[in-house]
Amino acid sequence: QELPEMILLKFFRPENTPVPTRPTPEQLSNLIKTSLHYPESFNHSFHQKSLCLVPVTLLLSNCSQAVVDVMIDLRHKTTSPEALEVHGSFTWLGQTQYKLQLKSQEVYSLQLKACFVHTGVYNLGTPRVFAKLADQVTLFETSQQNSMPALIIINNI
Repeated sequence: QELPEMILLKFFRPENTPVPTRPTPEQLSNLIKTSLHYPESFNHSFHQKSLCLVPVTLLLSNCSQAVVDVMIDLRHKTTSPEALEVHGSFTWLGQTQYKLQLKSQEVYSLQLKACFVHTGVYNLGTPRVFAKLADQVTLFETSQQNSMPALIIINNI
């Protein structure tokens, strides 16, 4: 039995075919990757000083090939009673909103300070990050995918 003859397929695209340039909502919500860097646990003497300040680094990575406008909002609070019971409440000190622009593949490090008044386990994963492509005229940025909870243990010494 003879094998059928193989035919080479030729693919071509006319030059005037418009290439879709608008990214999908899924792509827009993954422009910026964030990660928080902080100590797993922190020892503080609340008897000597009532406020415990912990340095936290928010690392922002532009995962796209485009220039991206980024807005960081630290005013977001976890308000669900379950979360407050488990994690308690803390405050970010200093500036509460940041606007910056990241070049293609750029990584930016933002130094933050978390302020605690009690011992306990806290979720530092409250910063909200929004982004949009710099060359797009949109009224709002797309919320970026949030990472896992970032738990820190504050101990009294």
